[in-house]
Amino acid sequence: MAYAIVKTLHIVFMVTWFAGLFYLPRLFVYHAMADAGDRIGIERFKLMERKLYFGITTPAAVLTIAFGLWLWLGFGIAGGWLHAKLALVLVLIALQVYLGVLLRDFAQDRNRHGHVFYRWLNEIPALPLLVAIVWLVVAKPF
Repeated sequence: MAYAIVKTLHIVFMVTWFAGLFYLPRLFVYHAMADAGDRIGIERFKLMERKLYFGITTPAAVLTIAFGLWLWLGFGIAGGWLHAKLALVLVLIALQVYLGVLLRDFAQDRNRHGHVFYRWLNEIPALPLLVAIVWLVVAKPF
């Protein structure tokens, strides 16, 4: 029973974390496209980005990692696939930190990239990582 509850909570927070990782770069796209004279719109993007990163995405990441560790240490999940999954989770954490750096740049009006960069950032890293992690967990290939 406890395993099912912990696993469910882990999945809920993981989905929330991934939603934030997908949506934050999309906000960056819109923010980069905003007219420099639209101070109200730019401040609104800064507020949305900050709330998403610090209020939703980061807590979900921390709770995902905590519940994942609980599952691993408390219930003895093992296998070679787990090492590959953990390596991919480290890449996700690095992506989270990088998005935080970009967020800080936007907050200080130091954006150095155009909207196309953020479009690529929105699509390329998160989707293959999500697919690879889910495949490793479901298929357990090794």
